[in-house]
Amino acid sequence: MCGIAGAVGLARRPVSPGEARAALSRLSHRGPDSEGAWRDDGVWLGHRRLSVLDLTPSGHQPMASGCGRFLIVFNGEIYNHADMRREMDAAGAVNWKGRSDTEVLLEAIARFGVNGALKRANGMFAIAVWDRAERRLTLARDRFGEKPLYWTPIGGGLTFASELGAIEALVGPGLSISRSALAAFFKTAYIPAPQTIYDNVFKLLPGCLLTWEEGETPQVDPYWTLGDAVEEGRRDRFADEEEAAEALDALLRDAVAQRMEADVPLGAFLSGGVDSSLVTALMQAQTGRAVQTFTAGFEDPEFNEAGHAQAVADHLGTAHTEFHVTMADARDVAPTLGAMFDEPFADASQIPTFLISRLARQHVTVCLSGDGGDEMFGGYVRYPGVPRLWNGFRKVPMRRAVGRMLEAAPMAMLEGALAGLGPVARQFAAKGRLAPHIKRAAGWMQARSQDELYDYTMSSWADPTRLMADGPDLLPGERPLAPHFDDDIERLIWRDTMEYLPGDILCKVDRAAMASSLETRVPLLDPRIAAFAWRLPMAMKLRDGKGKWLLRKVLDRYVPRDLIERPKMGFSVPLHGWLAGDLRSWAEDLLDPAVVARQGLLRPATVTKVWKRYLAGDTSVEARVWTLLMWQSWLAARGR
Repeated sequence: MCGIAGAVGLARRPVSPGEARAALSRLSHRGPDSEGAWRDDGVWLGHRRLSVLDLTPSGHQPMASGCGRFLIVFNGEIYNHADMRREMDAAGAVNWKGRSDTEVLLEAIARFGVNGALKRANGMFAIAVWDRAERRLTLARDRFGEKPLYWTPIGGGLTFASELGAIEALVGPGLSISRSALAAFFKTAYIPAPQTIYDNVFKLLPGCLLTWEEGETPQVDPYWTLGDAVEEGRRDRFADEEEAAEALDALLRDAVAQRMEADVPLGAFLSGGVDSSLVTALMQAQTGRAVQTFTAGFEDPEFNEAGHAQAVADHLGTAHTEFHVTMADARDVAPTLGAMFDEPFADASQIPTFLISRLARQHVTVCLSGDGGDEMFGGYVRYPGVPRLWNGFRKVPMRRAVGRMLEAAPMAMLEGALAGLGPVARQFAAKGRLAPHIKRAAGWMQARSQDELYDYTMSSWADPTRLMADGPDLLPGERPLAPHFDDDIERLIWRDTMEYLPGDILCKVDRAAMASSLETRVPLLDPRIAAFAWRLPMAMKLRDGKGKWLLRKVLDRYVPRDLIERPKMGFSVPLHGWLAGDLRSWAEDLLDPAVVARQGLLRPATVTKVWKRYLAGDTSVEARVWTLLMWQSWLAARGR
């Protein structure tokens, strides 16, 4: 795992030594082991290296191809590099200088072109390739967006980097905040690609190439699309469950084995859920030693699932380390998040994700995770839940008026009315409090379609323009045309894979882990597994009200079901206790009406109203409060 940056064809002037140093310094946490740069006639390429495979100087970057035509800076891993190397050797001898996957990818580019090389490559990556003969720059990002890549035409050429901080260092001051991106952030708690928080700065979409030549507009084209995998899967559905389970087991074993190749210590995140337990079990089954596993728990028993992870670790025989997140930990970490996440981001599980990554880095350099299983195999409760809710909501007479009435009802009144449902409430809500959940769901009654209801369930602020001082338009996200789906749930899975997975889950893991220079690898996002998942009929994903049915069937071969079966919590954190406790003064400083008014971006009265509701116990607005804090924290980290 590394950090990359560069600039080509800047009309204003070449990248200065000071700008180059500043940009690479901003990426030092991504690559603490070495630094490299290459400069030639208006082109500058920079690299920070985290050495994982081939720790010798032969893996140093920027790297030139054997023919001398191509230069590459590369962030990520190519898991099937050995197969690619054998393919090229069979076609003609290559004068290999080392054993890095970077060299394999670069020589494949020299032989097959960028598109041809990437179609062969199974990995996670963000790359930049400079063609010295054609004076052409090509950027590329992996299929699901595991690795970030930003770019901008500001300055007359093209500037790129792994993080916005390096872009800021290269293009200089004066970047303006995008009001539409800010509205998108308050709606989704992240900024969907291709937008960024700055005007005229973009994220490269997953699965895409960008090509730049002097005097031409940058061209973005896909080299891989999920839609093709969906259509191919629909034409070749599995009919036999045992055959599907056997095939999935074999695929998972190989995907995990490929991601276990490293010249540095390696471990796994283990939550005790289906996905992480399966990844860990397959690691343990393929190594002769105890896999190092790591989990995070909480002091508050309502949120603590660490015991489940320990039970799985004991069964598998891993070398397990458990970390309990305290309020003091949250107090120390929260003020650093605005700088750590580079761009406004507000999934509160970012705190324990960073803390467990920091712990893991004390023992290993690489960790495998179970991320992607929910999207690939239909694991989220919302998949069956949203269609059921829509069918129920649309039958409620005057439902939109009822929803507004419930939203306006005082929390104490709702709590009193629901007091008699304590035993039932404890099955469905943290601390047995149903009222906040009902108040949040009341807003969903405004939905006019199932798709709109899904948007509401995924939104922090249903209408963020009411929060913002000048009420800008909320621009629609860039989403490729969806293929045909056999049912509503497949359409929801598609949306999450295209939007929520790269925008939230993978962004969170990448930023939190790389802040500690820890590389993460995600076997369940192997493109072969994604293609396999779309071959499954819904009955092999969702059965008896539970998602990931086929994954569970495979996991049964390794871990007893009674260690896994329990209500799904997700990576929930005791946020209200933190913000009403040790983090309260930090939060109130950020949300000070005078500060908000000076910044001129949000409406101070709206901010204050939401914060007071939250302190009074209305946790239905918790997601709104956290977006406010993460936005203000991001501004504070930049002295705004």
